[in-house]
Amino acid sequence: MTGISENRQKKIAVVNDLSGYGRCALTVAIPVISALGIQCCPVPTSILSNHTGFSTYFFDDYTSKMVPYLEEWKKLDLGFDGIYTGFLGSEEQIDIVAGMIRDFGGKRTKIIIDPIMGDNGKPYQTYTPQMCQRMRELVTLGNIVTPNLTEGCILTGRDYKNTGWSRQELTDIGGEIVAMGPDTVIMTGIRQGNFIANLVLERGKEAVFVRTRKVGRPRPGTGDIFSSIVAARAVKGTEVKEAVKTAAWFVRECILESEALKEPVENGVCFEQVLPRLMKRK
Repeated sequence: MTGISENRQKKIAVVNDLSGYGRCALTVAIPVISALGIQCCPVPTSILSNHTGFSTYFFDDYTSKMVPYLEEWKKLDLGFDGIYTGFLGSEEQIDIVAGMIRDFGGKRTKIIIDPIMGDNGKPYQTYTPQMCQRMRELVTLGNIVTPNLTEGCILTGRDYKNTGWSRQELTDIGGEIVAMGPDTVIMTGIRQGNFIANLVLERGKEAVFVRTRKVGRPRPGTGDIFSSIVAARAVKGTEVKEAVKTAAWFVRECILESEALKEPVENGVCFEQVLPRLMKRK
């Protein structure tokens, strides 16, 4: 792998799907990571006309193309400061990503895994118990893992509940995930009354909760935006807690902007108007 020089622009390889409409996955990761001064190098897992929350969509599975795509990168002897993975639709894709981490990850490469498996207490239909187990295996390869509360429960085999989680219970979930191998777990989307909390637990440190006041309606793509900011900040060496604060702030501002513009929920968030403010905080 090509050596990493301090005198060049940092770059992150981002593995996720590409939806032409709806503002999620690579559609938000590329501009958000770029706005933070990092080169974003996409690895598409599938191509969609729009995300699956719409009533109809075109879908092209890119699994068979991922290996030859990455083989060309190997021929170029590429190296990355970060590898960030999002939604993976099959066991084969999880295997491909694990191989990619081995092939392109160096000692200084930050591996950020967003284990997208479910929400609101339920796994997605594509995530069978076997798929969930494979995701647990992938998590062991990460430096930073960003599950939501549902995914935290899936990873640790716990029953989900909407509310009533104590700080100790949440910290225990984070601790079990850190014990799988990652240095840091950031568990997102924890409802606490009028607030949304994010647990930050770094190996060997006390748990920290970063809270923001709840605004607007839940929208697709906010998790992708959050993890993209965390990934870019991690590569730049920002303290994890500060990265989470920035990500939570930006998502909140994007939701407020979307509500003000009366943007339909399925269209995601109007992050474009807020990007200049993010760039000032980079």
